[in-house]
Amino acid sequence: MLNKAFLIIVCLFSLQVLQAQTGKISGKIIDNEFNDVLAFANVLVKGTIKGTTSDFDGNYTLELDPGTYTIIFSFIGYDSKQLTEVKVEKGKVVDLNVSLSPSSALLSEVVITTSARRNTEQSVLNLQKNSATLMDGLSIESIKKTGASSIASAIKSVPGVSVQEGKFVFVRGLGDRYTKSILNGMDIPGLDPDKNTIQMDIFPTNILENIIIVKSASAELPADFTGGVVDIITKDFPSKKQMQFSVSGSFNPTMHFKDNYVNYKGSNTDFLGFDDGTRALPINKLQNIPNPAATNNSSLEPITRAFNPQLATSTTTSSPDFSFGFSYGNQFEVGDNKLGVIASLDYKNTTTFYEGFENGIYQKPEERDSYNLRFDRRQQGDLGSNNVLASILTGLTYKTQKSKYKLNLLHIQNGESRAALFDQRTEISNAINVVKDNLEYTERSISNILLSGYHTSEDASFTTEWNLSPSLSRVYDKDVRLTTFIEDDFGGYTISSDAGFPSRVWRDLEEINAVGKLDFTKKYNLFNKKASLKFGGLYSYKQREYSIYNYDVGFINISPTVFNGDPDAILSSDNVWTRSSNSGSYIRGNFEPANSFDANQNTASGYISNEFKIGDKLRTILGLRAEYFASYFTGQNNTGSAIFNNTQLLDELDFFPSANLIYAFNEKINFRGSYSKTTARPSFKEKSLVQITDLLTGTIFLGNIDLKPSYIDNFDFRLEVFGDESEMFAISSFYKKFVDPIELVAYSVIAPNQFTPRNSPSAKVLGLEFEARKHFGFISEGLKNLKLNLNISIIESEIEMAKGAGEEYESRQAFARDNETIKETRALQGQSPFLINTGLSYENPTTGFESAISFNVQGKTLEVVGFGQNPDVFVQPFNSLNLNVSKTIGKEKNSTISLKIDNILDEKRQSLYESFGAEKVPFSLRQPGTAFSLGYSMSF
Repeated sequence: MLNKAFLIIVCLFSLQVLQAQTGKISGKIIDNEFNDVLAFANVLVKGTIKGTTSDFDGNYTLELDPGTYTIIFSFIGYDSKQLTEVKVEKGKVVDLNVSLSPSSALLSEVVITTSARRNTEQSVLNLQKNSATLMDGLSIESIKKTGASSIASAIKSVPGVSVQEGKFVFVRGLGDRYTKSILNGMDIPGLDPDKNTIQMDIFPTNILENIIIVKSASAELPADFTGGVVDIITKDFPSKKQMQFSVSGSFNPTMHFKDNYVNYKGSNTDFLGFDDGTRALPINKLQNIPNPAATNNSSLEPITRAFNPQLATSTTTSSPDFSFGFSYGNQFEVGDNKLGVIASLDYKNTTTFYEGFENGIYQKPEERDSYNLRFDRRQQGDLGSNNVLASILTGLTYKTQKSKYKLNLLHIQNGESRAALFDQRTEISNAINVVKDNLEYTERSISNILLSGYHTSEDASFTTEWNLSPSLSRVYDKDVRLTTFIEDDFGGYTISSDAGFPSRVWRDLEEINAVGKLDFTKKYNLFNKKASLKFGGLYSYKQREYSIYNYDVGFINISPTVFNGDPDAILSSDNVWTRSSNSGSYIRGNFEPANSFDANQNTASGYISNEFKIGDKLRTILGLRAEYFASYFTGQNNTGSAIFNNTQLLDELDFFPSANLIYAFNEKINFRGSYSKTTARPSFKEKSLVQITDLLTGTIFLGNIDLKPSYIDNFDFRLEVFGDESEMFAISSFYKKFVDPIELVAYSVIAPNQFTPRNSPSAKVLGLEFEARKHFGFISEGLKNLKLNLNISIIESEIEMAKGAGEEYESRQAFARDNETIKETRALQGQSPFLINTGLSYENPTTGFESAISFNVQGKTLEVVGFGQNPDVFVQPFNSLNLNVSKTIGKEKNSTISLKIDNILDEKRQSLYESFGAEKVPFSLRQPGTAFSLGYSMSF
């Protein structure tokens, strides 16, 4: 028995030694005509009998001794390809992806000289060229050249794409509601569930395969997008063992190592992205709080003392940003099957400090001959923030001869602590000066499971794919505190109802999101040409519970002047109300019925799509998608005049046709035309009665229970020319017609700090996109590694303003200035008039040196629609110029050092009020400064 065990060990060891002495060639074979995998294609080593075939997924693996080979790829009815000078090295894997085209003359042969290096930028361009829809893509190699550590910082190079707040992707300048983010083809909610896109800075680039941005709809895609769908595709089956560790630090002279950094003491687990209970509501949410005059008021003192007495900001020295990440990927043989594993852990800790930030609420003067705006309130001061973002992604892929199963687990944890100390002056409503301390903490998390299966028939002509994806999102605003002191003319401080009493807020949001999807594909012949029929369905259930708990501090028989402007003195032990003294500060509850709701949304859809060719050059994809959408709401307004008990607010059955036509002039030139109908639906928060106050800015969001979905007709055209070595040129145009577009507008004349979503009658958007990728080898061979990437989008939008008593058009006329002409149309809220993305990169594969400088800017964009006396707010252009330099080091060249400089031009981010004849004034102003980052990564 011992001898047998010893023999087995010797055999296994010998097998490992033999494998270590060989190398591998692996990759995927693609059907160039229909942009699909080519199952059971042949792979042969020329001059030998060694070979293999691709599996149902188009993947193949070939193990060879070290040497240089010519590899032949072939399939019946397709032109064969020879790849020469393929160098196989001991213990290494050569990645070779190949596209085969239907044969115009059978048994013809194409010979390609290749290196062992896979060009995935070219692979993504091939994907773009052969796609059934109008799309753009970004390869992992392109991302690495920019030095981007996350999708958010990399995707700005894609035509028509911009990034807002450093994390949310907008396509074609349209707002958030018109862009959709999916992960591996499935819906996934973000850390802000009210947005249609997930924040892109949570995904590390080292786990990505590529990013695909689809700009024209097709039947198998969800209908709730208009600008584009951003599909984040992760690696699922590494061809070899991959491990990578990265660490980076960032220093911003205007933010870091500042000894006046504003913050406050939080919990011991803030550095992990969650609160340890320090900020938890210390009493039962439904507990009745007595007032001092009540007969049974014995519980008031212990309730008051249970609340954290810290209400003041403090100052320390701000720390620089730092991050680290680790990823692992591998595949294992399990009998005749394969098991793929990926895992990624990432952590970011970011500190921001805005000295001299500014927020403002301004209005037009009542006198029509007066032009400059007057402020209702204006805030100026210091704002500090510490943001912790941690994410973990793990994935398993099990592949048999005819099936593939995937399981992905994703958890994202985010904690953001903010503190602000600022002065506020009011002028229009109540001319007083106040000093405010604002303390906030938001804890966000999302957990997602993606389970999917892919099955194929014997000849791969019929495939079935299913996906299940449940998610749980949580957003908790914990113990948000605001204390306001009125400053008198003699330097004294007091508290009164004129400026508001010290307030405490807890907000809880929990959302369940469950999605199931089933797709079938049948390949067949139509008119003696290949065709593909797709059909399937999707069901989505979303349920959200939201509640707000408000508390403030009252005073009895004590003058607030005794606090001398110190917020921490308000609830100090000596100043808390007691029964014996019947004086002091005490906690009051302030429950409002509109601050709590329970809602759910249900979507059921089915689709059918057929792809076929008319003649030899025209590909046609026709489809129809049907979606049933229902929305239910439980809640009421504060007066009790509107009460909803699981009331159905929306009950819509819609049909969304789509048509994509691609005319191929030749192998390198396509002309595309597309039509589709899509929708944009109101979010939970928008279609509600909720009132959400931002204690920092003083603005209030009001839900609108009467909101309707928007419907959009989309027309797209593109001429695209693909060159060699990742060169390309494209010019695109698009036209979008909106019915009932949703916009964020000022609520009324008398409440300039309140904003609400509303429908407008109609809108239209017309755009032109230009893209070019070119290297400078045409000047000199030595400049071949110097490349230019340029894309420009020019967009014009126009919306028809609502007319009638109390509507937008009449309100603008009522407060027009002298000599001002009020048009019946204006720009669409959230629509940028232009986008410019350009970059110059240099890469030297021999030395491992890479550098890239990139510039992007988005035109002035309407952020908040004015109403009556309230002027429009526009986000101003931010000219972003960034530099990245990296160098591989070490004998194996498996380590990289990188240097990045962000915002070289030291631009400021600002939104301004704009009114006829008036000087522009800030709605929001932040100075982010210039950041210098140094990073190190190692692959092993």
